[in-house]
Amino acid sequence: MRRGIRGATATALVAGLALAATACGGGDSDGGANSGGELSGTVTFWDTSNDAEKATYRKLAEGFQKEHPKVHVKYVNVPFGDANAKFKNAAGGNSGAPDVMRTEVAWVADFANLGYLAPLDGTPALDKTDDYLPQAVGSTKFKGKTYAAPQVIDTLALFYNKKLLKDAGVEVPRNFAELATAAKKIKAKTGATALYLRGDDPYWFLPYLYGEGGDMVDARDKVVEIDDGAGVKAFKTIKSLVDSKAAVTDATDGQENQLRALKDGTVAMAVDGPWDIEGARAGKSFKDKKNLGVAPVPGGSTAQGSPQGGWNLSVYAGSKNLQASYAFVKYMSSAEVQQQTNEKLSLLPTRKSVYEVPAVKNNEMVKFFKPAVDGAVQRPWIAEGNSLFEPIKVQMNKVLTGSATPEQAAKATGDAYRKLLKDYK
Repeated sequence: MRRGIRGATATALVAGLALAATACGGGDSDGGANSGGELSGTVTFWDTSNDAEKATYRKLAEGFQKEHPKVHVKYVNVPFGDANAKFKNAAGGNSGAPDVMRTEVAWVADFANLGYLAPLDGTPALDKTDDYLPQAVGSTKFKGKTYAAPQVIDTLALFYNKKLLKDAGVEVPRNFAELATAAKKIKAKTGATALYLRGDDPYWFLPYLYGEGGDMVDARDKVVEIDDGAGVKAFKTIKSLVDSKAAVTDATDGQENQLRALKDGTVAMAVDGPWDIEGARAGKSFKDKKNLGVAPVPGGSTAQGSPQGGWNLSVYAGSKNLQASYAFVKYMSSAEVQQQTNEKLSLLPTRKSVYEVPAVKNNEMVKFFKPAVDGAVQRPWIAEGNSLFEPIKVQMNKVLTGSATPEQAAKATGDAYRKLLKDYK
């Protein structure tokens, strides 16, 4: 997940300073396979997982060393909000980039377009490719080449506190209009606000946009769509939910604030992804894990939709230990590692075979999220795809603070897109 688009907004200066703390990368110049074919040297791995996930990913990554004792895996957890700019700064300066990076799906085309990723076609990194979910493969491709291996797939859903909804006497809302209606009962009978609305992160704007039948752009026909009627309605919806007090929001730190509000029971619902399942269950409201409910993201006035997200594994084009890096990607995207990731973190695999494993098949969150992923909306996998979110973020803030109308926000976002995408109408 994906967990937001904040990486696109970090500055190169901040990224450069951050490198001083974790300077690494490129592997060992004498690494790779020795004369006997045995892999050796160092593989530096930048992991962008969150606090609830990183211990598991570190253990899994270091497990590669058991299969290849002469390879040292240098694990570095990089905060998601810094990772995009930090990698660009390191790769562009040819200093300090990792050999392998856990890359958000929207970053692959961008990094590949800049020449920072090694093509993986014909390398050991791509193993049993027919086992990958077809929808997981889309974000790994750019201009006919493959630049990543799918590792995790996800989408957004509605997390809800079953007890709070039951105490309020309301059903799980099927659309945002029903949620707004239910909010008064929830507040009156439980004291909780109905919804935490991620006003700080434009990724969370997409269900509102899809719910009105809209999209950011049509990449096939090269048309900007966000400034049409659907875009205006989407901005109106988020403004209405906050103004009516059906939802609470923050301009910053939404990831942390939303999870805290959900765990503490100050909100009854939140739109979130499988990466926060374990984090939510750690809260006092979910001491009984069965109290956490998951339902489809509410729809809008004409449709219902949630974006496809996830994480891939990419190899830095300037790595000095490519062979060991390819082998590491193969290992970390293998069915065995994906099964362990699911069993420990409830994250969704990208391999079809893993869903046939009884422990995975019977996972209650997989039972919900797999159909949700199958129906998720694919984003435009273009080099500028990640950059499409910053204009939305700016305009969301203006709408929620009252400094722009929904109509003005939609128009300004469309104008920004046409400046970014020179050949789009």
